[in-house]
Amino acid sequence: MQVKELASGIKKGNRIALAKGITLAENDAVGASKLLAQMGPPGKAFVVGITGPPGTGKSSLVDRLIEAYRRDGLRVGVIAVDPSSPITGGALLGDRIRMSEHAGDMNVFIRSMASRGWSGGLSRATSQVIRLMDAAGYDLILLETVGIGQADIEVVGVSHAVLVILMPGLGDDIQVSKAGLMEIGDIYVVNKSDLEGADVMVVNLLSLFRGSSRSPPVLKVSALSGEGIDKLRDAIDRIRRSFVAGDDDLRLKSVRGMIMETARGAAMERLAVVSESKAEVLARQVLAGKTTIEAAAARLSA
Repeated sequence: MQVKELASGIKKGNRIALAKGITLAENDAVGASKLLAQMGPPGKAFVVGITGPPGTGKSSLVDRLIEAYRRDGLRVGVIAVDPSSPITGGALLGDRIRMSEHAGDMNVFIRSMASRGWSGGLSRATSQVIRLMDAAGYDLILLETVGIGQADIEVVGVSHAVLVILMPGLGDDIQVSKAGLMEIGDIYVVNKSDLEGADVMVVNLLSLFRGSSRSPPVLKVSALSGEGIDKLRDAIDRIRRSFVAGDDDLRLKSVRGMIMETARGAAMERLAVVSESKAEVLARQVLAGKTTIEAAAARLSA
């Protein structure tokens, strides 16, 4: 399929064309840049980033949100970023397995992506995939990150709203007292609300934001039973209504994040093609005291 034909198919909502376009972008294959250039400016789809530590039930929560928004008649795209296999480079965990009941719904498109060593909880091609799903006419894109820690917060840059998912029993109050992950959420979700300590987690979160310049919603939900999902959807929709009404700040924030992510990816790609022999020569010079690691790194990336 030629790039022009592929672009036309994506804009018409053709799922096969979209899948092929995403593969092209993920592999940075010939024609990927030309395809993306034909997608037009992003900003039609509302992007919800869903992040948090491993094991907090992010995938189950995504599944519930798909159900909720399909009942509202929205077309939903899902990008599930999984850890990479150290052997194949592919996705180690297939989050689509947890969402398999939606496989027959032509208005839901779920794509698992390998992080491929990319830091920040996302994948190098995340921005490109968002743009392709946006052009394909999806109203809502749910972006689930790899299970991440305090510093891996890249999702905030490309999303219009960020959900931080936590759960009782994470150890102690460290998850609600440190910077990073706890500073990026638009909505904080305590999942697995049937577990002991859920109410304490909610109180700790509320006290964290008391007196601060912002007061994001803190909600208790159970992805297993569905309890609290409607309240979560309402909290998301309060932000989404602003987006639909034409809030340029939300759109600009997301596009800025996409620009930065794409630029960083291009820089890393350039560095990756530097020959091993050049790095070997520089390493020998460092060991011989002829240069420093910082100077060698500058020469390698120049």
